[in-house]
Amino acid sequence: MTGTEAGTYDILPMLGRGKHRNPKKGACFMELASFLAGEKWSDHPACTHPLIAMLARAVNDLTADHARPQLAPLIPSVIGLTSTDPRWDVRIALRAAQTALPVSPADRQQTLAVAILGSERMLDVLEDRPSGTLAPESKDALAAVPKTAAWAERFCAGTSVRPKRFVRDAAPSVVSTAVQGISEAFVPDVDARLRDLLAATIDDARRWAGNADDDARSLDPLAWGPVVKAAPTA
Repeated sequence: MTGTEAGTYDILPMLGRGKHRNPKKGACFMELASFLAGEKWSDHPACTHPLIAMLARAVNDLTADHARPQLAPLIPSVIGLTSTDPRWDVRIALRAAQTALPVSPADRQQTLAVAILGSERMLDVLEDRPSGTLAPESKDALAAVPKTAAWAERFCAGTSVRPKRFVRDAAPSVVSTAVQGISEAFVPDVDARLRDLLAATIDDARRWAGNADDDARSLDPLAWGPVVKAAPTA
């Protein structure tokens, strides 16, 4: 971030980990989104798909303090980005697992490999695809850990999960494991990888929603003056 960009965001509450009671206490990614959307202050606003919001909270919390301000420009693009289509949840989980598997520590790789195969099989059902279809990104991720991929194939043989259960239970667990895996990776650019995952997921969802070419709502730092002054201190 350049000095000019950093100065632009100086009057915003510093993005911080966890929940904040009001803007005077700071803000996380989704709390700032709730404000920009005109909703009640919350890190679970209705304006954003629940799994995208979960991903954003996890990335926010696991990004290093010095790198977290670079997440701020993404915040407006999650406003209004939601759907009840279960394919969103499956594809969000799938991208997270694809991204995390090649770099995650060994103790998380089995879960992520199973997540890729399970997500792809769920899409076979939801999109009426041929059984066993794998996206190129899934093939590449699994090829990076061939022994784990072979184990996951054996583990998944003959298993099935219903879409409702996948959306409710599996998808959130996959996203959490993926973000944790990236944050623990022995690579020099962990914060950039976390941000890139969030940005790519947002771009995916905007495309699914049919508004990929629309301008996202802009982040107006000047709007924060009145709201911070008016915020209760309790």
